[in-house]
Amino acid sequence: MKTTHIFSPVLFIAAVLFNGTTSAYDVGKVDEMCKKPQFRDFSLPVYQEPEKTEVPPESTLSFMVSPWADPETILLTAKNKKLDYTIESNSSFHRIKAKLPAEFNGNFVRINVKATALLGCSDKTGWLVKVAEQ
Repeated sequence: MKTTHIFSPVLFIAAVLFNGTTSAYDVGKVDEMCKKPQFRDFSLPVYQEPEKTEVPPESTLSFMVSPWADPETILLTAKNKKLDYTIESNSSFHRIKAKLPAEFNGNFVRINVKATALLGCSDKTGWLVKVAEQ
């Protein structure tokens, strides 16, 4: 009978500790730890009403991506075609530069970028530009 009394408190404490440990895990905390890449400072004017701003043919565009983005995962497209780009990286940002192909002259072009952070989360964004006729 005494052995039952000894094991009861031990089992109770073990159950409380085990339950506390399992409930401390929160899937949302994993998402908070991984920062999505951020995109900023797009260099071309974005097309909007009523301004209807156009960019010159074969314009060079640039923007910055947060430093925690993996530069190997950056995908830049326009009209669903991959764009060639250069990348300058430092501890503060990745600067992406590309040139709009001549085939886009006179067209609306959606420029899309996608990147994955070093910890695995990803994000994407895009900008609509109107390229003037040559």
